[in-house]
Amino acid sequence: MRFLKLAVICGFAAFASACGTSGMEPGGGGGSNPTPASITISNSTNGSFSVAMSTSFQPADWDYQFFQLNPSATTTLGNLGSHHVRLQGIVHGVPQGSEGTSSTAWNFSMLDAITQPVLGTGDHSPEFQIAKAPAFMYSGNNSGSSFLDTSFTEFAAYAQNLVRYYNTGGFTANGQLYESPAFANDGDKVTWWGIYNEPSINNNLDADLYTTMYNALVPAMQAADPTIKFAALELCCGSENWAATFAAGVTAPVDVLATHYYSSCNQKDTDAMVMATVPGFASSVQTIYTNILTNPVLANVPVWVTENNVNADYSNNGMSNCNPGQVFVEDARGSSPFFAAWRPYVFSQLGQAGAQALYHWDFGADKQYGEVDYSTGALQLSYWVDYWLGQKLPPEAGLQLLQFTSSDDADLETLPVLNNDGSVVVMIANHAVKNAADNNGLGLPFSVTVDVSALGSFSTASQLIIDKDTSVVNGPSETTVTPAAKITMDLNGYSMGILTLKP
Repeated sequence: MRFLKLAVICGFAAFASACGTSGMEPGGGGGSNPTPASITISNSTNGSFSVAMSTSFQPADWDYQFFQLNPSATTTLGNLGSHHVRLQGIVHGVPQGSEGTSSTAWNFSMLDAITQPVLGTGDHSPEFQIAKAPAFMYSGNNSGSSFLDTSFTEFAAYAQNLVRYYNTGGFTANGQLYESPAFANDGDKVTWWGIYNEPSINNNLDADLYTTMYNALVPAMQAADPTIKFAALELCCGSENWAATFAAGVTAPVDVLATHYYSSCNQKDTDAMVMATVPGFASSVQTIYTNILTNPVLANVPVWVTENNVNADYSNNGMSNCNPGQVFVEDARGSSPFFAAWRPYVFSQLGQAGAQALYHWDFGADKQYGEVDYSTGALQLSYWVDYWLGQKLPPEAGLQLLQFTSSDDADLETLPVLNNDGSVVVMIANHAVKNAADNNGLGLPFSVTVDVSALGSFSTASQLIIDKDTSVVNGPSETTVTPAAKITMDLNGYSMGILTLKP
């Protein structure tokens, strides 16, 4: 499968200082015996925690056949429980025009090969990112070039027709009615809309020009359907300062500010380098919140992380797109046990920084990116990591962070929460790197004693662990344990452990 990734990253190990991190994670010891650690949970709360898990698709020339190849994938996707699955149509996934030509013809077939199944799956409420304009709106009819109309009037009309197509019964062009089958048959429509992809690196835009674009598109789209909601910015690459400029100039409604994070663009980066970028994601989110405070209207607008994965590199005719002259090597850390430590670490850090959604990039792909295999639909370990984070720590549970102390905060990311039903979930990500030179290594085993005595008594308790021994086909098995004041979790290398206590 050919794969095109439009993102460059904030979070590359090489640019860690720009994202607020530097250095390497310390190890937790040597040898093969588990390192002992202790975590004590308090009964005091420390604010709310609300992160919705989701996933993504990129309807395009190399991606659109996914559901044709894997008809049962709608079930797999539905079971994942994603909130507002993201759709990013590019190249011929843009339904008007054709790259390299001045055509203005409409054709939704490639876009809808992905979009229609997604509309009928899960929460039936995807986030549709208008990633690009039609090619004829750029110089040279090339979507990688500059916009011809920097008032964005023509682009706004295109976006308005997209809303009409998916939400209001369609639009007519050249004597033909274009209407979304999902809306015509079931009333399913697109409520959430993202305005452009990573403008800080695309089409010679700056923050002021992007703000002009946003202010042009949103009112035109609202005129077609006043009930829709909008995600702004879709930032990347350490461009948090765009949020301040945008906040100063935006006049159209904003429901979400979006940003993207990847830890690397080089498969040769060590595990320690990749893990060290994660705290920078959290500081970047906090910077975005700070930068929008100048506009009181944006005071309660949440940040969503609408793209996230380990490595953003991709093959450019067999060569690394990020590292010219270097042969591209698929980074298996996107679906190996490394991911079972990295993603929960990201989830916890981002949520504590105030991010309210975390999107996997992307659902059907290879071992570097996918939750399932593009060609076969086979599940990958990343699917189960994302599934159980969503199941055990859903935003609708009314989660409150519990205070805690840990004997090893450097290697273990601890996330204890109190649910509104009185149950408690303690998530621990063991991201300890065994050797400094490890690349997709095994991690370092820990035996963690969790002291929950301050929380009172519970009637039931269970453990769930995802690590190198987890069945990729069936997922992890949740096991019953005896409720006690102290419960031990054995984390065998890179892993996620989840302890659930019910009153």
